[in-house]
Amino acid sequence: MNIEEYLNQVEGYAEAARERQVLEQACGDLALPRDFAASVIGRLHPREIGVAVAEIHDETPTAKTFRLAALNGQLPPFRAGQYVNWSVTIGGVRTGRAFSIASPPHERGFYELTVRRQDGGFVSPYLLDEVRAGQTFTISGPGGTFYHEPLIDTDDLVFLAGGSGITPFRSLIRETVERNLPRRIWLIYGSRTPDDVIYKRELQAIARRHSSFKVRFVISDPPPGYRGPRGFITADRIRRFVGSPEGKTFYLCGPEQMYRFMEPELEKLSIPRRRIKRESCGPLSDVTREAGWPSDVSASRVFQVAVRGGTTFPAAAGEPLLNSLERNGFSVPSHCRSGECGFCRMKILSGRVFMPDRTAVRESDRCFNYVHACLTYPLSDLEIRL
Repeated sequence: MNIEEYLNQVEGYAEAARERQVLEQACGDLALPRDFAASVIGRLHPREIGVAVAEIHDETPTAKTFRLAALNGQLPPFRAGQYVNWSVTIGGVRTGRAFSIASPPHERGFYELTVRRQDGGFVSPYLLDEVRAGQTFTISGPGGTFYHEPLIDTDDLVFLAGGSGITPFRSLIRETVERNLPRRIWLIYGSRTPDDVIYKRELQAIARRHSSFKVRFVISDPPPGYRGPRGFITADRIRRFVGSPEGKTFYLCGPEQMYRFMEPELEKLSIPRRRIKRESCGPLSDVTREAGWPSDVSASRVFQVAVRGGTTFPAAAGEPLLNSLERNGFSVPSHCRSGECGFCRMKILSGRVFMPDRTAVRESDRCFNYVHACLTYPLSDLEIRL
């Protein structure tokens, strides 16, 4: 008995076969194209997206929110807390910076990115001073892991923000309250002055409307007569505001000095490490303060970097190789610029480099001298392969 004869004895097979013939005649070839999966993945997770600046809103004297809309089609979905890399060309240098998406995921027509001026920055002054509504740019697809994972994280969330580190929390907070998700959120937001607080009125309004969200602003350099909490986000302040840390998941996002201060404070609360989520904060302001940096190499010392098959250029020890490469005309793929995503991976052929401990390099890459250029610093003359 062949397979067809056997199947014809199965109850219902003959009827199903006839219906399939009818469908094939009516619809033609139902086979999926060979590249179907790749096309769906590319649509949901594109590497690059053309966008236009639809609106610009002033948030504080030093921060603006840019609303970006897709030039063609829809923007891909994302999870609250993720970021995109915004590519720009400044003075002939092609570069980019990662910005958290501040709008909630259910607002599908646009992404909102809030940019705060960085002292001595290269990109933020350009975005704040030069960009106008109507200009077009390229951004990456959403990335990052700084989001609520319901299978792992609890639903009682403590957000600890500093400066522009409030941006991913705005997306998480709005998603929670606007979709009525079963979460409770405590936000402690540290700023230097009251005028530096981003989204202050919006956050206060959300707290008034939703009992599941509570906010506390802490000002480190208050003006005379300021009556609110002042100083820094300490373990005692956290305990007084949120109560017991038991059963809560803690999220940190802010400048690197905030992390250096907060980590010992959280240790005082005996919070398990699995209950602490930390967003990567970009390049280091002073890599020479990192553990393991050699004392005989100053940040200003300059080395020569030779690119296999390319040119040789000077690079300062205190600057990430990615920045030096971009300044010298090399286009290097990058997204997070904080050692996490691996898009800027390259190989060190000869020479010594420094990578901070937090760089998320695979052990196999370390063995074969692959590094993430965004958090790799030269300690000698180098030869590299991009």
